[in-house]
Order: sequence, then C-alpha cells, then structure tokens
Amino acid sequence: MWRHLPSTNRRLLSISHSTPTSRWEYVGKRRTLLLTGFISSSAVIAFWADAKSCPDPSVDLSSRPASSPETPTSILQSKSTDLLPLIRAYVVYGLISIPFLVDHAPHILHHMLRVPFVGRAVETIVRWTFFAQFVGGETVGDTLPLIRRLRYDNKGTLLGYSVEVDESVATGGSGHSTTAGQSPLGVPNLEQPVHKRIVEEIILSIDAVGDFEDRLARESGVEAHGTWITVKLTALLPRAESLRNFSIYLVYTRSRSSELVPFPGTPNSSDLAILDRQHHIQPGSSLMEEDIRDLQELYVNLRRICMRAKERRIKIAIDAEYTWYQPAIDAFGHALMEQFNKLPEEKAWTKWLFFCPSFGVPQTELQPLIYVTYQAYLRRTLTHLTHSIALSRKKGYALGVKLVRGAYHPHETASHHSSLSTMSISTEPDPPVYTSKVETDTSYDTCVSIIVRAIADDIRSSSAQPPRLSVLFGTHNWGSSELVLQQLVKNGLAHEEGGENEPRTLVIPREVAERCTIAQLYGMANSLTNHIAARTTSPIPCVMKCMPYGALGEVMPYLSRRAIENKSVLGNGGATRERKEAARMIWKNLVGGVGL
Repeated sequence: MWRHLPSTNRRLLSISHSTPTSRWEYVGKRRTLLLTGFISSSAVIAFWADAKSCPDPSVDLSSRPASSPETPTSILQSKSTDLLPLIRAYVVYGLISIPFLVDHAPHILHHMLRVPFVGRAVETIVRWTFFAQFVGGETVGDTLPLIRRLRYDNKGTLLGYSVEVDESVATGGSGHSTTAGQSPLGVPNLEQPVHKRIVEEIILSIDAVGDFEDRLARESGVEAHGTWITVKLTALLPRAESLRNFSIYLVYTRSRSSELVPFPGTPNSSDLAILDRQHHIQPGSSLMEEDIRDLQELYVNLRRICMRAKERRIKIAIDAEYTWYQPAIDAFGHALMEQFNKLPEEKAWTKWLFFCPSFGVPQTELQPLIYVTYQAYLRRTLTHLTHSIALSRKKGYALGVKLVRGAYHPHETASHHSSLSTMSISTEPDPPVYTSKVETDTSYDTCVSIIVRAIADDIRSSSAQPPRLSVLFGTHNWGSSELVLQQLVKNGLAHEEGGENEPRTLVIPREVAERCTIAQLYGMANSLTNHIAARTTSPIPCVMKCMPYGALGEVMPYLSRRAIENKSVLGNGGATRERKEAARMIWKNLVGGVGL
C-alpha cells in the first residue's frame, strides 16, 4: 500500500511520523526570537530618540538680524529625499560619536587593512561610509556631477586634490603620505616623483573646472566663478621638512616690525630673498642646500599653478597647516598675492573711465586670484590680519582671505608642551593656539566684523574697481554664520525682503557676493549650508562646499583628520548633532512627522 501512494503523500506521511521537536529546541528558538525582537525594538527606539531629540538650529544662533524669523530653514526642510546618503550619514556620524573609536581609528585601520581577506572587507566599508561621505570621488571627473548638482542650488565648490602629510609624519618625521609609484589618477608611474605628479594633477583640475565654468557661463550667460581650487603646500614638496627648516629661518631673521605679531609672525615682502640663486646660506642656518633647491622648485610650481589659474579664471586658496610650517606658507602665499593679485594704478582718468556709463570698460581680470588662510585659533590672528590688510594697501595688491577656526589644535598643544621629539618651533612660553574654544570663537567673530567693515569701505570707495579685499568664511558655527549675514545688513551690503509672517530673504548684490562667501566642508554641516542657501539670494553663489577628491589610499590622512575634527574642533557634540539630524530626516522620509 505504501508503495502505491503518490510521492507527495509519502512525503507528508514521512513528515507526520518524524520525531517531534524537543522542548529545549523550542525554548531556544523562542529565546532567539525574543532577543532579536528586543534588539530590533531597542534600535528603533534609539533611532526614534535621535530623531526626536534633534536640536533646533535656532537655539545656537548667538546673533541674528532683528527682523529674522524665529525658526531658520534647516536640514529638516532639505530637498534631499534619497535615503542612502542619509543612512550613510547616520552610520558615519554614529561611529564618529564614539570618542574611543575616533582616537584609535588610524591604528585600527592600519592593522586591519593588512589582514588577508579582512582588509578587503574593511576597505569596502570605509569606501562606502567615510570616503563617500567626505570625499567627492577618486578623480576630478568623478566630482563634476556633484559640482553641477550643487550649482543648481546656487552653491559653489572649493575643490582640492586632498593629499596630506600623514599625522605621524607631520608630528615628528619626514616624508610624504602619497604611496610611492602611484599616480594621482591611480595609474602606476615610477618615473615621475610624487610631488610633481600632484602638481600636474592640480593643473589638470584647474583645466577641468575651467571647462565646467566656461560651459556653465555659456548656458546661463553669467560668469559666476563658483568653483575654486585649494592647494596644500606640504603635498608639493619631496620633503615637508624643507618647509619647517624655512619657517625656522624666517622666525629668526624677519625684521623687527614682525615681532609685534605673536608667533608664527607675519610675512614680509623680503621673505623669499633667500631663494635667490645669488644668495648664500650663512653658517649655522637651519636651511641646507637641499632645502633651497626644494623651495625653489616649489615656488616655480606654485607660479605655474597660479599662471594656469589666471588663464582659466579660477581662484586658488592656499591651505594653512601646522605652525611649524606656517611662516614658510605665509611667505609663499603673500608673495603670490603680491604678484598675481596686483591691482591697476588708480589714476584720475582711469577712475573717470570706469564710472563713465558710455565708455565703461568691463574689468576682465579676476581679483583677487590668490587667497591665503587665516586660522582664528592662533593668538596672532587679529594682529596678523590687520597687518596683512595694511601691507596689501601699501603694496597695491588685492588681499584674499580664507578665514577658518583651525583644524590642528590637539597636535599644536601637544607638540608645544612636549619635550621629546617635538615639531614645535615656537620660542614663546604659551602655545601658539588659544586653549579654549570660547577664545577661538571670539577671535573668529572679531575677524568677521573687521573684514566685513573693510569690504564695505572698499565697495564705497571703489565699487567699479576690482575688489581690494575678498573673503571666504569657512565655518560650521551657526552663530558665526548668522553674524556674517548680520554684518552684511549692518554695513549696508545686503537687505532683507519678505513679509512679517514668512521667512525673510537676504538679498546680496553681485559686487558683495564676489567679495564675501561662506563655506562648509563636503559631507559636514549640510543643515547650515542649506539654511544659508535658502536664507540668501544672489546672482552668483555666496555659499560653498569644500570638496576633496583622491584615491582612497591617498586621502586616508584627510579622513582621519575629519573624524577628529568632528569630535573636537566642532565642539559641543557636533558629530552627535549631525547624527540626530540624519535620523530625523530618515524618520520623516519613512513615516512622515508621526512620533515627532
């Protein structure tokens, strides 16, 4: 009978006669289900708590125009509905919110990437998370779609090939962070030194964004100059130690007038005289012949970069770095400004020509072309800034200012107080940086007021001439950003429009927008960027994102510094806030405002 049953029935009978599941197996499965449900519920509750506790940006605004609405536009009103970037941001900032993980991330990654099979998985995770969050792509071509997307929202881009000196190198060694034998585009090239390939990559990026800006100008009929290039000097040398040796030389040989500015001092027009081939090195100098050759090559390459930028009408921003490199960086930056930011002489007949409506000749030269970086956490910054403004007036060149708070605070304080293997070259008893964030914030906001007033004076005295002073305010601070907008209104450089019960828009004329820009790092402070973009209207971008690019192995030092910067430099739980903002947007995209 069994043999004559259909196969299906035989299987059913076989199952029905199988041994019943034991009681312990049933209990085990039930416990597993309960534990899984508990963990899932806890994760959902924690995620909901992040979304619900997302802070209102308005509580962080220390200053705001009196007519501004109480609640500013924030990330909660962002146009983004793509869940993948939001989930990635939540994961990344969730990890950055763990101090232990951030502090030991470089060492953990260094060892895990060397483990067979595990290294490949770790690299994939880093590429999907931190790399995708903070880096625009591996090549300049990868960044162009992102740059165009930002421009649609009237946001500019400060693009940089982000090769840095590794932290271990910069704080006690010499060398270069870029992998030997690997070109910036990922193509093996053993013949050309690393620093020379980086120079060629920067020139390539200038041409790429120059072509992009030209196409956009033809399409829109407006030349916006909304894409800049950033340059890091330590990446352009075979040995970063040459910059340190040059900085030591400058600290001890600059004129007495520089002593009024705290360390690391302020540049003079004669700083680069040592690079003259007829200049002889004095015995006992910190500079060696090898240093002089490296620095001469650096200056030649910087001039090549600036010449190409001038031809393509692309602005160049020179990054600030550690204070043991900064005197040399200042010397090169101000020498380049003196050469490439030179203003035409203001004679009576040329001034009449610029103002004459029937014979007005459009000013085609882009000014300022070169920007140098001022770090507000340095004790010297206020006096250094005022000295720079006076020097630019005296020498007749436009001053380009990129004002930031600073990103190397932990290393600066540690190096200054360390007695072993220190890189610090300061001879002063106090560290070169402020010890508290409050002091840094005060310094930054004071510089904002000084610069905006100087811009207002510049526009009133020579509105038809090229700008004599322009600034890029790099900040993730809501209060400082609102202070910039407030100062524009206070100094008559912008005005507000809108009804009493609707958000007011700040109207910024072109002559102001081309002199004043606010920027945040790509992948960070998107809520602030969106707020400024929605709060203002201008014919050209007045808000930017600083976007690095490069192969994963080349940008690892940058990614490590970004993680530390989110934890320390942003302060007051910056990473936690970013995580909560991402959680709130994900929640609203999935279930709307229910539960919030």
